Amino acid sequence: MSYQHGATPPEESGLTLPVYSRRRALQILAGALGAALPLPEAARAQGDGGRSNLVLPDTHWNASVPAGVVPQKLPLLRLSDRPIVLETPRPFFDSLLTPNSAFFVRYHLDVIPNAIDLSRWRLSIRGHVSRPLEFSFSQLLSEFESVSVVAVNQCTGNSRSRFFPRVPGTQWGNGGMGNARWTGVRLMDLLERAGLRPKTMALRFQGLDSGRSVEGTPAHSYAKSLNAHDPILRECVIAYQMNGAPLPMLNGFPVRLVVPGRFSTCWIKHLSWIEALPEPDRSHWMMNAYRLPDNPRHATTPEEVASGKLRTVAASDLPMPVRSFFVQPDGSSKLVARLPIELKGIAFSGSGGIRQVEVSTDGGRSWKLARLDSDLGPYSFRGWRLPWTPQRPGRYELRCRAMDGKGNVQPTEPIWNPGGYAWNMVETQTVFVGEAA
Repeated sequence: MSYQHGATPPEESGLTLPVYSRRRALQILAGALGAALPLPEAARAQGDGGRSNLVLPDTHWNASVPAGVVPQKLPLLRLSDRPIVLETPRPFFDSLLTPNSAFFVRYHLDVIPNAIDLSRWRLSIRGHVSRPLEFSFSQLLSEFESVSVVAVNQCTGNSRSRFFPRVPGTQWGNGGMGNARWTGVRLMDLLERAGLRPKTMALRFQGLDSGRSVEGTPAHSYAKSLNAHDPILRECVIAYQMNGAPLPMLNGFPVRLVVPGRFSTCWIKHLSWIEALPEPDRSHWMMNAYRLPDNPRHATTPEEVASGKLRTVAASDLPMPVRSFFVQPDGSSKLVARLPIELKGIAFSGSGGIRQVEVSTDGGRSWKLARLDSDLGPYSFRGWRLPWTPQRPGRYELRCRAMDGKGNVQPTEPIWNPGGYAWNMVETQTVFVGEAA
Protein backbone atom coordinates (compact mmCIF):
# COMPACT_ATOMS: atom_id res chain seq x y z
CA MET A 1 0.00 0.00 0.00
CA SER A 2 1.11 3.55 -0.63
CA TYR A 3 -0.39 6.86 0.47
CA GLN A 4 -4.01 7.33 -0.59
CA HIS A 5 -6.14 10.46 -0.75
CA GLY A 6 -9.79 10.99 -0.02
CA ALA A 7 -10.58 8.05 2.27
CA THR A 8 -13.89 8.65 4.06
CA PRO A 9 -14.29 7.20 7.56
CA PRO A 10 -17.34 4.93 7.97
CA GLU A 11 -20.07 4.98 10.60
CA GLU A 12 -19.15 3.21 13.81
CA SER A 13 -21.77 1.86 16.22
CA GLY A 14 -24.20 4.67 15.63
CA LEU A 15 -21.49 7.33 15.78
CA THR A 16 -20.83 9.06 12.48
CA LEU A 17 -17.32 10.32 11.99
CA PRO A 18 -17.46 13.79 10.44
CA VAL A 19 -16.02 14.15 6.94
CA TYR A 20 -13.97 17.32 6.58
CA SER A 21 -13.13 18.99 3.30
CA ARG A 22 -9.65 20.46 2.96
CA ARG A 23 -11.20 23.94 2.95
CA ARG A 24 -13.08 23.24 6.19
CA ALA A 25 -9.90 21.84 7.75
CA LEU A 26 -8.06 25.04 6.86
CA GLN A 27 -10.83 27.07 8.48
CA ILE A 28 -10.49 24.96 11.63
CA LEU A 29 -6.73 25.37 11.54
CA ALA A 30 -7.06 29.14 11.18
CA GLY A 31 -9.29 29.16 14.24
CA ALA A 32 -6.84 27.04 16.21
CA LEU A 33 -4.03 29.46 15.40
CA GLY A 34 -6.09 32.57 15.98
CA ALA A 35 -5.71 33.73 12.38
CA ALA A 36 -9.38 34.16 11.63
CA LEU A 37 -11.01 34.70 14.99
CA PRO A 38 -13.38 37.61 15.57
CA LEU A 39 -11.66 39.90 18.06
CA PRO A 40 -14.03 42.29 19.79
CA GLU A 41 -12.97 45.94 19.49
CA ALA A 42 -10.25 46.42 22.09
CA ALA A 43 -12.79 44.32 23.81
CA ARG A 44 -14.07 45.87 26.96
CA ALA A 45 -15.42 43.10 29.19
CA GLN A 46 -18.57 44.84 30.37
CA GLY A 47 -19.00 45.10 34.10
CA ASP A 48 -15.25 45.00 34.69
CA GLY A 49 -14.72 48.56 35.85
CA GLY A 50 -14.18 49.89 32.33
CA ARG A 51 -10.72 48.35 31.99
CA SER A 52 -9.73 47.26 28.49
CA ASN A 53 -9.40 43.46 28.27
CA LEU A 54 -8.30 42.35 24.83
CA VAL A 55 -9.90 39.00 24.03
CA LEU A 56 -7.12 36.96 22.50
CA PRO A 57 -7.63 33.52 20.98
CA ASP A 58 -6.79 30.62 23.26
CA THR A 59 -3.57 29.35 21.69
CA HIS A 60 -2.57 27.49 24.84
CA TRP A 61 -4.83 24.54 23.97
CA ASN A 62 -2.93 23.89 20.73
CA ALA A 63 0.61 24.70 19.73
CA SER A 64 0.97 27.95 17.73
CA VAL A 65 2.78 26.55 14.71
CA PRO A 66 2.29 26.48 10.92
CA ALA A 67 0.06 23.97 9.16
CA GLY A 68 1.46 20.79 7.72
CA VAL A 69 -0.13 19.08 4.72
CA VAL A 70 0.85 15.45 4.07
CA PRO A 71 -0.80 12.57 2.20
CA GLN A 72 -3.89 11.02 3.81
CA LYS A 73 -4.14 13.91 6.28
CA LEU A 74 -6.10 17.13 6.55
CA PRO A 75 -4.01 20.20 7.40
CA LEU A 76 -2.70 19.63 10.92
CA LEU A 77 -0.36 21.58 13.20
CA ARG A 78 3.24 20.87 12.17
CA LEU A 79 5.54 20.63 15.20
CA SER A 80 8.41 19.03 13.32
CA ASP A 81 9.35 18.07 9.76
CA ARG A 82 12.09 15.57 10.59
CA PRO A 83 10.90 13.44 12.18
CA ILE A 84 7.34 14.28 11.20
CA VAL A 85 5.18 15.38 14.15
CA LEU A 86 1.63 16.69 13.64
CA GLU A 87 -0.85 17.88 16.28
CA THR A 88 -4.64 17.64 16.01
CA PRO A 89 -6.50 20.99 16.22
CA ARG A 90 -9.06 21.33 18.99
CA PRO A 91 -12.30 21.37 16.93
CA PHE A 92 -11.71 17.81 15.69
CA PHE A 93 -12.28 16.57 19.26
CA ASP A 94 -15.96 17.48 18.92
CA SER A 95 -16.29 13.88 17.71
CA LEU A 96 -15.65 11.09 20.24
CA LEU A 97 -13.91 9.11 17.49
CA THR A 98 -11.13 11.20 16.02
CA PRO A 99 -11.21 11.13 12.19
CA ASN A 100 -8.29 9.19 10.71
CA SER A 101 -7.40 12.15 8.50
CA ALA A 102 -7.13 14.41 11.57
CA PHE A 103 -5.35 11.95 13.90
CA PHE A 104 -2.06 13.19 15.37
CA VAL A 105 1.29 11.85 14.14
CA ARG A 106 4.44 11.27 16.19
CA TYR A 107 7.68 9.74 14.94
CA HIS A 108 11.03 9.58 16.72
CA LEU A 109 13.19 8.79 13.68
CA ASP A 110 13.03 10.30 10.22
CA VAL A 111 13.28 7.30 7.88
CA ILE A 112 9.65 6.17 7.59
CA PRO A 113 7.93 4.01 4.98
CA ASN A 114 5.74 5.60 2.33
CA ALA A 115 4.89 2.33 0.58
CA ILE A 116 4.67 -1.27 1.83
CA ASP A 117 4.24 -4.31 -0.39
CA LEU A 118 1.76 -6.52 1.47
CA SER A 119 2.71 -9.55 -0.62
CA ARG A 120 6.19 -9.41 0.93
CA TRP A 121 5.51 -7.90 4.37
CA ARG A 122 5.61 -10.29 7.34
CA LEU A 123 5.06 -10.04 11.08
CA SER A 124 7.78 -12.04 12.78
CA ILE A 125 7.71 -13.57 16.28
CA ARG A 126 11.16 -14.67 17.39
CA GLY A 127 13.51 -14.98 20.34
CA HIS A 128 12.57 -16.89 23.50
CA VAL A 129 9.70 -18.85 21.89
CA SER A 130 9.13 -22.53 21.14
CA ARG A 131 8.16 -21.91 17.50
CA PRO A 132 9.55 -18.83 15.71
CA LEU A 133 6.85 -17.78 13.26
CA GLU A 134 6.08 -15.32 10.48
CA PHE A 135 2.58 -14.21 9.56
CA SER A 136 1.49 -12.64 6.30
CA PHE A 137 -1.16 -9.94 6.28
CA SER A 138 -3.67 -12.37 4.75
CA GLN A 139 -2.97 -14.87 7.56
CA LEU A 140 -3.78 -12.27 10.18
CA LEU A 141 -7.08 -11.63 8.43
CA SER A 142 -8.05 -15.26 7.85
CA GLU A 143 -6.55 -17.36 10.65
CA PHE A 144 -7.41 -15.33 13.75
CA GLU A 145 -10.57 -13.96 15.31
CA SER A 146 -11.12 -10.26 14.64
CA VAL A 147 -11.61 -8.09 17.74
CA SER A 148 -12.14 -4.36 18.32
CA VAL A 149 -11.42 -1.92 21.12
CA VAL A 150 -12.07 1.82 21.36
CA ALA A 151 -8.99 3.37 22.93
CA VAL A 152 -7.23 6.69 23.34
CA ASN A 153 -3.76 6.97 21.83
CA GLN A 154 -1.96 9.79 23.68
CA CYS A 155 1.65 10.90 23.44
CA THR A 156 3.42 10.71 26.79
CA GLY A 157 4.46 14.33 26.31
CA ASN A 158 1.01 15.66 25.41
CA SER A 159 0.66 19.19 26.90
CA ARG A 160 4.44 19.48 27.44
CA SER A 161 4.23 23.21 26.64
CA ARG A 162 2.54 23.65 30.05
CA PHE A 163 5.65 22.64 32.02
CA PHE A 164 7.61 25.24 33.94
CA PRO A 165 10.56 25.38 34.11
CA ARG A 166 10.43 24.58 30.40
CA VAL A 167 11.73 21.15 29.38
CA PRO A 168 13.18 20.05 26.02
CA GLY A 169 11.20 18.04 23.52
CA THR A 170 8.18 18.55 21.27
CA GLN A 171 6.18 21.44 22.71
CA TRP A 172 2.75 19.86 22.41
CA GLY A 173 -0.43 21.71 23.20
CA ASN A 174 -3.29 19.35 24.06
CA GLY A 175 -3.63 17.81 20.60
CA GLY A 176 -1.11 14.98 20.89
CA MET A 177 -3.93 12.48 21.33
CA GLY A 178 -6.79 10.81 19.49
CA ASN A 179 -9.49 8.20 20.03
CA ALA A 180 -10.33 5.44 17.56
CA ARG A 181 -11.95 2.06 17.18
CA TRP A 182 -9.03 -0.29 16.58
CA THR A 183 -9.75 -3.62 14.91
CA GLY A 184 -7.32 -6.50 14.52
CA VAL A 185 -6.17 -9.67 16.25
CA ARG A 186 -5.35 -10.36 19.87
CA LEU A 187 -1.66 -10.20 20.64
CA MET A 188 -2.04 -13.20 22.94
CA ASP A 189 -3.48 -15.34 20.13
CA LEU A 190 -0.24 -14.89 18.18
CA LEU A 191 1.96 -15.43 21.23
CA GLU A 192 0.12 -18.61 22.17
CA ARG A 193 0.70 -20.00 18.70
CA ALA A 194 4.43 -19.19 18.92
CA GLY A 195 4.63 -20.55 22.48
CA LEU A 196 6.43 -18.31 24.95
CA ARG A 197 9.12 -20.30 26.70
CA PRO A 198 9.30 -20.42 30.52
CA LYS A 199 11.05 -17.49 32.19
CA THR A 200 10.30 -15.09 29.34
CA MET A 201 10.75 -11.65 30.94
CA ALA A 202 9.86 -9.10 28.27
CA LEU A 203 8.35 -8.68 24.82
CA ARG A 204 10.08 -6.22 22.50
CA PHE A 205 8.13 -4.65 19.65
CA GLN A 206 9.70 -2.96 16.63
CA GLY A 207 8.42 -1.43 13.40
CA LEU A 208 9.79 -0.27 10.06
CA ASP A 209 10.70 3.32 10.95
CA SER A 210 14.41 3.90 11.44
CA GLY A 211 17.14 6.53 11.61
CA ARG A 212 20.35 7.28 9.77
CA SER A 213 22.87 6.07 12.34
CA VAL A 214 24.63 2.71 12.42
CA GLU A 215 22.70 -0.39 13.42
CA GLY A 216 22.64 -0.98 17.16
CA THR A 217 22.64 2.69 18.13
CA PRO A 218 19.57 4.39 19.65
CA ALA A 219 19.02 6.58 16.58
CA HIS A 220 18.98 3.61 14.21
CA SER A 221 15.72 1.98 15.29
CA TYR A 222 12.83 2.53 17.71
CA ALA A 223 11.65 -0.38 19.85
CA LYS A 224 9.70 -0.68 23.10
CA SER A 225 9.01 -3.55 25.48
CA LEU A 226 6.29 -4.70 27.82
CA ASN A 227 6.77 -6.94 30.82
CA ALA A 228 5.85 -10.49 29.81
CA HIS A 229 3.73 -10.81 32.98
CA ASP A 230 1.87 -7.50 32.57
CA PRO A 231 -1.92 -8.15 32.57
CA ILE A 232 -2.31 -5.49 29.84
CA LEU A 233 -0.98 -8.00 27.31
CA ARG A 234 -4.40 -9.67 27.29
CA GLU A 235 -5.95 -6.37 26.24
CA CYS A 236 -3.47 -5.66 23.44
CA VAL A 237 -4.56 -5.74 19.82
CA ILE A 238 -2.45 -5.86 16.68
CA ALA A 239 -4.66 -3.52 14.68
CA TYR A 240 -5.07 -3.47 10.92
CA GLN A 241 -8.10 -1.16 10.93
CA MET A 242 -8.73 2.24 12.45
CA ASN A 243 -12.34 3.47 12.58
CA GLY A 244 -13.31 0.82 10.05
CA ALA A 245 -10.65 1.73 7.47
CA PRO A 246 -7.05 0.62 6.83
CA LEU A 247 -4.55 2.43 9.02
CA PRO A 248 -3.20 5.61 7.43
CA MET A 249 0.46 5.16 6.56
CA LEU A 250 1.50 7.80 9.11
CA ASN A 251 -0.48 6.02 11.82
CA GLY A 252 1.21 2.68 11.31
CA PHE A 253 0.04 0.78 8.19
CA PRO A 254 -0.21 -2.17 7.80
CA VAL A 255 -0.52 -2.99 11.53
CA ARG A 256 0.32 -1.32 14.79
CA LEU A 257 0.36 -2.46 18.38
CA VAL A 258 -2.54 -1.06 20.44
CA VAL A 259 -1.95 -1.04 24.21
CA PRO A 260 -5.23 0.23 25.71
CA GLY A 261 -4.87 2.61 28.61
CA ARG A 262 -1.12 3.13 28.12
CA PHE A 263 0.79 6.01 26.53
CA SER A 264 1.53 5.79 22.82
CA THR A 265 5.27 5.33 23.41
CA CYS A 266 4.58 1.55 23.25
CA TRP A 267 1.97 1.65 20.46
CA ILE A 268 4.52 0.60 17.84
CA LYS A 269 3.68 1.63 14.26
CA HIS A 270 4.37 -0.55 11.18
CA LEU A 271 4.82 -3.43 13.62
CA SER A 272 6.99 -6.11 11.99
CA TRP A 273 8.97 -7.82 14.76
CA ILE A 274 8.01 -9.19 18.18
CA GLU A 275 10.92 -10.58 20.16
CA ALA A 276 10.54 -12.54 23.39
CA LEU A 277 13.40 -11.84 25.79
CA PRO A 278 14.65 -14.07 28.64
CA GLU A 279 15.78 -10.98 30.57
CA PRO A 280 14.46 -7.42 31.06
CA ASP A 281 14.95 -5.11 28.08
CA ARG A 282 17.85 -2.79 28.93
CA SER A 283 18.02 -1.02 25.58
CA HIS A 284 18.16 2.77 25.22
CA TRP A 285 14.44 3.31 24.54
CA MET A 286 13.53 1.47 27.74
CA MET A 287 16.28 2.54 30.15
CA ASN A 288 17.02 6.13 29.08
CA ALA A 289 13.89 7.43 27.38
CA TYR A 290 10.27 7.81 28.48
CA ARG A 291 10.94 7.42 32.18
CA LEU A 292 8.65 8.84 34.87
CA PRO A 293 9.49 9.68 38.49
CA ASP A 294 8.53 6.64 40.53
CA ASN A 295 5.88 8.27 42.70
CA PRO A 296 2.08 8.59 42.44
CA ARG A 297 2.07 12.03 40.77
CA HIS A 298 5.21 11.44 38.64
CA ALA A 299 6.51 14.77 39.90
CA THR A 300 9.97 15.89 40.94
CA THR A 301 12.15 19.01 41.01
CA PRO A 302 15.20 20.14 39.04
CA GLU A 303 17.19 19.86 42.27
CA GLU A 304 16.26 16.21 42.80
CA VAL A 305 17.15 15.43 39.18
CA ALA A 306 20.53 17.15 39.59
CA SER A 307 21.23 15.10 42.72
CA GLY A 308 21.23 11.89 40.69
CA LYS A 309 18.99 10.18 43.25
CA LEU A 310 15.72 10.28 41.30
CA ARG A 311 14.11 6.84 40.92
CA THR A 312 12.19 6.34 37.69
CA VAL A 313 9.90 3.82 36.04
CA ALA A 314 9.15 3.16 32.36
CA ALA A 315 6.13 5.16 31.20
CA SER A 316 4.97 2.15 29.17
CA ASP A 317 4.48 0.18 32.41
CA LEU A 318 1.90 2.60 33.83
CA PRO A 319 -1.71 3.52 32.97
CA MET A 320 -2.35 7.02 31.66
CA PRO A 321 -3.61 9.42 34.37
CA VAL A 322 -7.16 10.74 34.31
CA ARG A 323 -7.76 13.85 32.16
CA SER A 324 -10.62 16.05 30.97
CA PHE A 325 -10.85 18.89 28.45
CA PHE A 326 -13.18 21.62 27.27
CA VAL A 327 -14.05 21.39 23.58
CA GLN A 328 -16.74 24.10 23.61
CA PRO A 329 -16.71 26.99 24.30
CA ASP A 330 -13.15 27.64 23.17
CA GLY A 331 -12.83 31.33 24.05
CA SER A 332 -12.68 32.46 20.43
CA SER A 333 -15.74 34.73 20.65
CA LYS A 334 -17.83 36.42 23.32
CA LEU A 335 -20.81 34.70 24.86
CA VAL A 336 -24.07 36.56 25.53
CA ALA A 337 -25.43 37.22 29.00
CA ARG A 338 -28.63 35.30 29.86
CA LEU A 339 -28.36 33.23 26.67
CA PRO A 340 -28.13 29.50 27.49
CA ILE A 341 -25.23 27.50 26.06
CA GLU A 342 -23.93 23.99 26.53
CA LEU A 343 -20.46 23.38 27.90
CA LYS A 344 -19.00 20.30 26.19
CA GLY A 345 -15.85 18.29 26.54
CA ILE A 346 -14.14 14.92 26.74
CA ALA A 347 -12.47 12.89 29.48
CA PHE A 348 -10.49 9.64 29.67
CA SER A 349 -8.26 7.56 31.90
CA GLY A 350 -6.10 4.48 31.69
CA SER A 351 -7.57 3.23 34.99
CA GLY A 352 -11.14 2.00 34.73
CA GLY A 353 -12.79 4.58 32.50
CA ILE A 354 -14.58 7.75 33.65
CA ARG A 355 -16.86 7.74 36.70
CA GLN A 356 -17.78 11.43 36.73
CA VAL A 357 -16.86 14.89 35.45
CA GLU A 358 -17.40 18.09 37.43
CA VAL A 359 -17.46 21.61 36.01
CA SER A 360 -16.93 24.95 37.73
CA THR A 361 -18.03 28.25 36.18
CA ASP A 362 -16.63 30.41 38.99
CA GLY A 363 -12.94 29.60 39.02
CA GLY A 364 -13.23 26.50 41.20
CA ARG A 365 -15.26 27.90 44.08
CA SER A 366 -18.21 25.59 43.34
CA TRP A 367 -18.70 22.52 41.15
CA LYS A 368 -21.58 20.83 39.30
CA LEU A 369 -21.79 17.31 37.93
CA ALA A 370 -21.81 17.14 34.15
CA ARG A 371 -23.89 14.62 32.23
CA LEU A 372 -21.85 11.85 30.67
CA ASP A 373 -22.44 10.75 27.08
CA SER A 374 -22.57 7.14 25.90
CA ASP A 375 -19.85 4.81 27.15
CA LEU A 376 -17.70 3.38 24.34
CA GLY A 377 -15.55 1.40 26.75
CA PRO A 378 -13.11 1.98 29.61
CA TYR A 379 -10.25 3.10 27.36
CA SER A 380 -12.22 5.55 25.21
CA PHE A 381 -12.94 9.26 25.33
CA ARG A 382 -16.12 9.88 27.35
CA GLY A 383 -18.09 12.89 26.25
CA TRP A 384 -19.59 15.18 28.85
CA ARG A 385 -21.87 18.24 28.80
CA LEU A 386 -23.42 20.78 31.13
CA PRO A 387 -26.00 23.50 30.37
CA TRP A 388 -24.97 26.96 31.54
CA THR A 389 -26.54 30.41 31.41
CA PRO A 390 -24.12 33.22 32.32
CA GLN A 391 -26.19 35.86 34.10
CA ARG A 392 -23.88 38.85 33.91
CA PRO A 393 -21.30 40.25 31.48
CA GLY A 394 -17.68 39.77 32.46
CA ARG A 395 -14.78 37.38 32.44
CA TYR A 396 -15.39 33.81 33.58
CA GLU A 397 -12.91 31.09 34.41
CA LEU A 398 -14.34 27.66 33.60
CA ARG A 399 -12.73 24.52 35.02
CA CYS A 400 -13.32 20.80 34.50
CA ARG A 401 -12.06 17.80 36.43
CA ALA A 402 -12.70 14.09 36.04
CA MET A 403 -12.70 11.07 38.32
CA ASP A 404 -11.86 7.65 36.92
CA GLY A 405 -13.09 4.19 37.80
CA LYS A 406 -10.45 3.77 40.52
CA GLY A 407 -11.28 7.07 42.21
CA ASN A 408 -8.33 9.06 40.84
CA VAL A 409 -9.12 12.78 40.43
CA GLN A 410 -7.26 15.41 38.43
CA PRO A 411 -4.99 17.55 40.59
CA THR A 412 -5.31 21.32 40.92
CA GLU A 413 -1.55 21.81 41.17
CA PRO A 414 0.91 21.42 38.25
CA ILE A 415 3.61 18.77 38.11
CA TRP A 416 7.15 18.93 36.79
CA ASN A 417 9.52 16.25 35.56
CA PRO A 418 12.49 16.46 33.16
CA GLY A 419 10.72 14.60 30.33
CA GLY A 420 7.62 16.78 30.33
CA TYR A 421 5.44 13.69 30.71
CA ALA A 422 2.04 12.74 32.14
CA TRP A 423 0.52 16.22 32.57
CA ASN A 424 -3.06 15.98 33.87
CA MET A 425 -3.79 19.16 35.85
CA VAL A 426 -7.38 20.45 35.98
CA GLU A 427 -8.16 22.26 32.71
CA THR A 428 -9.15 25.93 32.68
CA GLN A 429 -10.97 27.83 29.93
CA THR A 430 -11.41 31.60 30.07
CA VAL A 431 -14.49 33.02 28.34
CA PHE A 432 -15.88 36.53 28.04
CA VAL A 433 -19.56 37.38 28.31
CA GLY A 434 -21.15 40.57 27.00
CA GLU A 435 -24.59 42.04 26.44
CA ALA A 436 -24.10 41.21 22.75
CA ALA A 437 -21.77 38.93 20.84
